[in-house]
Amino acid sequence: MTLLVAIAAWAVVRANYQRARITFLGRHLAGLQLERHMETLTEGYTRAIHEGTETRRLQVLETFAQAERTVAAQVQSLADAMQNENEQATSMGSLTFCVPYIERLFPSLTRDFRKLLHIHAAGLRYVVDNEGRWDPKERAYHLSAELYLFQHSCHWFCKSRAVADARMMLRHQVTHEKVLESVSDMTRSAYLRWAQSSQSRH
Repeated sequence: MTLLVAIAAWAVVRANYQRARITFLGRHLAGLQLERHMETLTEGYTRAIHEGTETRRLQVLETFAQAERTVAAQVQSLADAMQNENEQATSMGSLTFCVPYIERLFPSLTRDFRKLLHIHAAGLRYVVDNEGRWDPKERAYHLSAELYLFQHSCHWFCKSRAVADARMMLRHQVTHEKVLESVSDMTRSAYLRWAQSSQSRH
């Protein structure tokens, strides 16, 4: 009985903690319409890839230019706004599962969400500007991966790494590892440095 009470209490504390994280990030996302633009792009890229001719594929991809620029600008705005928050509020647990208030109890087991957002912002801008000189189809492929990875990071911050992994598989039928392989080399190397530097504090 005592164990059941403890488990129930833990579940309540975890739910309240995660709800507060969602509210915190939601406050910064309010008015940005990032989710709507990201959905437009990811669904649009999938449709373009299945077009019958190269000409038609290029025509469809060209229609997303404004949405791509908007997403890149808004993720940069989010990263800049989050920079004004304190380290404790923007720490995220490095464990697979959620430990409520880990930033207070075990700060060495956390990572800096602010730094991660700047990695995403720089990576999206890099691909949107086609710094890698990819053809349109390959560019869309990399940009989709950048968006998936950004979405994964937001879910990780709000819930946990395990939940973020599961949601990515459910919504996009792809693993975190595969997405990380598919982003630009610049994003991947910066992301791995972020992960390794955080882990070295454990």
